[in-house]
Amino acid sequence: MDAGELHATVADRLAEISYRYTKGRRDLVEVLAHSRRPISIPEIMRKKRSLPQSSVYRNLATLEEARVVRRLPGPDEFARYELSEALSEHHHHLVCTNCGEVVDYSLAPGLEKTLAKTERDIARSTGFSPQHHELDFLGLCSPCAAAG
Repeated sequence: MDAGELHATVADRLAEISYRYTKGRRDLVEVLAHSRRPISIPEIMRKKRSLPQSSVYRNLATLEEARVVRRLPGPDEFARYELSEALSEHHHHLVCTNCGEVVDYSLAPGLEKTLAKTERDIARSTGFSPQHHELDFLGLCSPCAAAG
């Protein structure tokens, strides 16, 4: 999705819940759109120093309500944030249980097809209707594993 389409979609989603697409919200979307991985509020604040911390919390909550942002609980005290998959692309996460680093990871297409088939099998055998899947791998990132 190009930048113009992204911002138009975000504005529409906010309008659906009676919110405006303010400069602060636009700045947050820009930071998340340019991040290669889910990031914490302290990381957001370092990337965009002009954003007041209280408005970052409020605006992230609003963007999450509008289905623009996805909040990922971290193994530490900080949640991580990223654009929702509808605005980016389908992926999974590698989560370091030591330092809290969260990295996006895309599975091989064949494995994604197997997961989609598994969702259909679940629906057929249980009556449960899966809407999507999320897969997080928990472990140690390379620097934490090397540190022992």
